[in-house]
Amino acid sequence: MNPPRPKIIFFDIDETLYSHRLQCVPPSAQAALHALKRQGIATAIATGRSTATLPPPIRTLIAETGIDIIVSINGQHVTHQGKALASFALDADSTHRLSGSLKTLGIAHAAVDDSGIFAIRTDQHLRAALSSLGIGYTHDPQALSRPVRQMLAFYPAARNAEVAEILPDSFKTVRWHEYGTDILDKSGSKARGIQAALNKLGLDRQDAMAFGDGLNDLEMMGAAGFGIAMGNAAPELKAAADYVCPRADEDGIWRALTDLGVIQAA
Repeated sequence: MNPPRPKIIFFDIDETLYSHRLQCVPPSAQAALHALKRQGIATAIATGRSTATLPPPIRTLIAETGIDIIVSINGQHVTHQGKALASFALDADSTHRLSGSLKTLGIAHAAVDDSGIFAIRTDQHLRAALSSLGIGYTHDPQALSRPVRQMLAFYPAARNAEVAEILPDSFKTVRWHEYGTDILDKSGSKARGIQAALNKLGLDRQDAMAFGDGLNDLEMMGAAGFGIAMGNAAPELKAAADYVCPRADEDGIWRALTDLGVIQAA
């Protein structure tokens, strides 16, 4: 394996940059991003969250380390220096039909845009999934009146087949919690958002590295020239990655970047 020489590195947030066990960005990860900044290697966020639901420690990290590209909502909204670079909305007719079918099945669901999460129907599954990441939401039965970048549905895996039967042909689901799934356009992923960012910077995939841990990071591994899975990552992601590092709360980001020679240990 040739040591990577990235010009930009994309970081997932939950259990990658941000440890929920520690309730913070580990100091070693902070040090790693500062070291990258000193070396002139750009850093970017690539998250399933909307910008409105970023944890406060991530907002602080963005400000302190000069992160100016945020790929949010699983690639459906991309900003550069605070301005929208690319944005992709779900088909409005399809989202309305799907919402009606989910209501019939009694499944809680929500619409997502860059200003937050808007729950159309709530229940204990929605509350359990969102609270596990410390994410708030607004109850808004009329949420589909706004452009929807992504939908969320909350149900156990035992109901996967029921949801698959009502899912529009152009949509796909990606599970991120025992009760939580993302619903995206089939062409939507972090990879699409990352490509928009690389195009803006005049870079190609070989210039990029990416860190992640979830199933929504699978396409991202292929969008970057070098993909790194965290130690707690889903087995499918580890299989797709070029390198597996320790968990976020075991200094995984620092250890990966120093072991690969991207930054130098003090």
